[in-house]
Amino acid sequence: MRCFIAIDISSQILRRIGRLQDELVSLFGDERGVKWVDPSLIHLTLKFLGDVSDDRIADVCAIASQVAQRNPEFNFEVKKVGSFGRPPRVIWVGADSCQALADLAGDLNLSLADAGWARDEKKITGHLTLCRIKNFRAGRRLGRLIADFKDFSAGTLKVDSICVYKSDLTKTGPVYTLLSKHGLTGGR
Repeated sequence: MRCFIAIDISSQILRRIGRLQDELVSLFGDERGVKWVDPSLIHLTLKFLGDVSDDRIADVCAIASQVAQRNPEFNFEVKKVGSFGRPPRVIWVGADSCQALADLAGDLNLSLADAGWARDEKKITGHLTLCRIKNFRAGRRLGRLIADFKDFSAGTLKVDSICVYKSDLTKTGPVYTLLSKHGLTGGR
């Protein structure tokens, strides 16, 4: 099954992100080649694992639990609208530069690598995906539009747990099923 480990986003921040998406859609129009992410599905991915055999799911959950026990709760600001690619292929809201987030992701990455998963060589770029763009023209237009939202802030997120999710791809979009949730307790 396809799996990933993520940080859930509070409903208050998701509502603000949903309003931002609505505003961007109203300014941009209904152009083909742009797939907006349902706000209820937005999360901050710490590690995408891809296909994990059923007999390894318990290992993933155990590693997530161990990492959570070593890392303390923290807060970060969800702000700034940005993009990946030129022209943009992904529009996102960023997680303010946060050492605790980098430490958590790094610990998870190393722990999973020690257990045989591929190690991510790049540091985490904390972001919440608003949309994915498959059309060159749409990417250029959206890239220009988001410049007006550089001061956007959705608020402060308290990170107190990490979650292991199963991801099923369907014709109507992904369906995420929570497999386990682990409270951050390190430093207590």
